[in-house]
Amino acid sequence: MIRLDAGQLLHHASGLGDLLSGTVNGGASIGFLAPLSRADALAWWEERAADVGAGRLDVWAALDGDGVLGTVSLAFPGKANSRHRAELVKLMVHPDARGRGLGRGLLTTAEEAAAAAGVTLLHLDTETGSPAEHLYRSAGWTPVGAIPDYAADPGGVLRPTTIYYKHVPATALTR
Repeated sequence: MIRLDAGQLLHHASGLGDLLSGTVNGGASIGFLAPLSRADALAWWEERAADVGAGRLDVWAALDGDGVLGTVSLAFPGKANSRHRAELVKLMVHPDARGRGLGRGLLTTAEEAAAAAGVTLLHLDTETGSPAEHLYRSAGWTPVGAIPDYAADPGGVLRPTTIYYKHVPATALTR
């Protein structure tokens, strides 16, 4: 896994866009409706470069010779009273790379980086009943509860979302 700076994100934006559009068009509920075009997915990633450059978003990618196999991000709030927490967002693994522990590896990378940055609380939301729930629960994340009709899945159907959190031991003083 490599942490992408803004320039690297733009360099890998095409592969990240392919991963995003493929993930959404494959049925994963990660904030987009299907069909998600490659151009729209690429534009979404390119827009993230400013947040990466400003330190509001950290992005990691798992790469191989064929491109981007997976990604995960941490979004940091801008409020002074929230600097101890971050949101885990957009954990995606290419369908051809699933079942090999890559999702767990990406999750562990983000958790360890959060701790190193002084973040002690992580949170996320995921579609209730999705395969991702097993990963989060088995990695020690605690479900808070589900919100009905929270977001539309890629097909446009409103689905519940479960909110999770995890305390991580800080290994640094501040971000």
